[in-house]
Amino acid sequence: MPDPLKPAWRLVVDPEKCQGHNRCQALAPDLFRVDDLGFASATGDTMPDAMLEKATLAVRNCPEFAIRLVRVGQGDEV
Repeated sequence: MPDPLKPAWRLVVDPEKCQGHNRCQALAPDLFRVDDLGFASATGDTMPDAMLEKATLAVRNCPEFAIRLVRVGQGDEV
């Protein structure tokens, strides 16, 4: 059972901004998938805490600023 006091995080990829550079998938392949046209999306709804550092790296390396890291249930973004 998830701890309600521990924040959960999820990645959101804006399909309007993604241009298919795929840096996110190269940096964190467990967190992103790429479709047949080369556009990225997040692989899951929430992520384990162990992946937070890689997720943050992917967010910061997106040249189109298409990725957000959101705290589930609170709307906080990194």
